[in-house]
Amino acid sequence: MRGGRTRAGALGAVVAAAVLLVGGCSAAGGGGSSAGAAKNDAVAAPAEPGGAAAQPSGGPAAAGVTPVADSRLIAYTAQLTLRSRDVPQVFAKARELATASGGYVGAESVYGGPGSESGQLTLKVPSAGYQQTLDRLAALGEVLSRKSQADDLTQQVADVASRVQTQQASVDRVRALMAQAASLSEITSLEAELSRREADLESLQKQQKELSARTSYSTVTLEVQHEAATPSATPAPGERNQGFGDSVGSALGGGWHVLVTIVRALAVALAAAAPFLLLLGVPAALAYRYRRRRRPAAVRAEPEQAGDAED
Repeated sequence: MRGGRTRAGALGAVVAAAVLLVGGCSAAGGGGSSAGAAKNDAVAAPAEPGGAAAQPSGGPAAAGVTPVADSRLIAYTAQLTLRSRDVPQVFAKARELATASGGYVGAESVYGGPGSESGQLTLKVPSAGYQQTLDRLAALGEVLSRKSQADDLTQQVADVASRVQTQQASVDRVRALMAQAASLSEITSLEAELSRREADLESLQKQQKELSARTSYSTVTLEVQHEAATPSATPAPGERNQGFGDSVGSALGGGWHVLVTIVRALAVALAAAAPFLLLLGVPAALAYRYRRRRRPAAVRAEPEQAGDAED
């Protein structure tokens, strides 16, 4: 009897292993057979526990992005840079716009002292109102730069949804085998296989939720720079309400000032050249007088020489 039970237990283990191998093969092959239907279902309504992924983005395209059909699942991102004199007020209005549209503030950073703040906001807004919210944000200040991007995730969402359905069916089969297991060894091996497949299923479901979040909410990165106030040019007190007499007086005063400046410049130049004039002037004067003395004697000698030649 004991030998018969041993053979029966071994036979049961072999049968369980064979069923397990057949179930794994069918799980791998069944994904291809059900992929078409799963993709079609995922495009219309991706598998999501809360049903969030089943709702298409439906948001209008951003500036520079071609609009797409509503059945597409689009992830929108935008970068907006503004300049304003009141940065805190712009941030407050941006938060209000994000909250009113059904979104939220993902991150916030402010730097600079009081009255000269600058900063950045990361806003998550519903894709259905993405374009409208972006236009309202751009109206809060002077636009320095505006960039938008749209990523089509329809095929990726469909693929992940198909893999989730296939992996869920594989987990269900292993659980059914565990309910039919008759020995401890069968239960142990099936539990290990079930843990591995459940881990794969959880990873796929996490990917599905991330894709759903990307298509349901768009990301807008808002940067606001402080604009320094430029002081207005005010006329000098002497330039206000000048009449004809004041203009003539100002012109005479300006001319006299120029004349005085020229005279001063000449006086400074003469004072600077005086040492050189004294040093070079005395030899020059002596040479000039000596030259003048010799010149009359030479002039008188010329007629005398001419008379001697005639004789």
